[in-house]
Amino acid sequence: MLRVLEPEVMDTAEDAADYDAMDFAAANGLFARDAIALLGGRVGARVLDIGVGTGQIPELMLVECMNLEMVAVDLAEAMLVVARARLVAAGLSSRCRIEKMDAKALDLPDASFDLVACNSMIHHIPDPAAAFREIARVVKPGGAIIVRDLIRPPTLEDAERIVERVAGGDNPRQKGLFFDSLRAALEVDEVAAMVRAAGLSDLRVERCSDRHWTAERAAHWQGARKTP
Repeated sequence: MLRVLEPEVMDTAEDAADYDAMDFAAANGLFARDAIALLGGRVGARVLDIGVGTGQIPELMLVECMNLEMVAVDLAEAMLVVARARLVAAGLSSRCRIEKMDAKALDLPDASFDLVACNSMIHHIPDPAAAFREIARVVKPGGAIIVRDLIRPPTLEDAERIVERVAGGDNPRQKGLFFDSLRAALEVDEVAAMVRAAGLSDLRVERCSDRHWTAERAAHWQGARKTP
């Protein structure tokens, strides 16, 4: 199946509400735990979350690990409104700066984050290679990276089956959003090629579920002090 782009920015209140209501709890929880594990116990780690959406990943990570300080970015202001409210309600807003920013051109210094995380956002970008180049630019030498997203199914029928299996209880609009995301997603080989081109050949790129790929590397600090 050829890649069919969806809108890069989901920037209406309805988009944000529908997205936030979809059940990503299992996938988000796994992503947050895996991301923290890649830090290897780094004390006071600075984490960048690209494509924060409605803030579910930062909330999970900040609750799980009290040593983190985060910057979370997204291009959709409607998503950021929900994310800011979520972190304020959870008492976590002082540890997470939320900014409107383009993943393809981050207004952030080079080599400034111990971990760069990006969950289910790459499929929104017309030119995903640009996002991988920015990830390579802003991560510290030896820093951790985790990028995870949907795999594009071979056929439309396969995509429809995934939607019914995973989101059968969602409303028609939510199912449509999921279906469009599957069509806009990348194949594992495409991800691997983009990662290499961005100078991130040390990332492990592989299928990690029946519908997700992951591209990740653990931090490798020189003489680092770990949390007790």
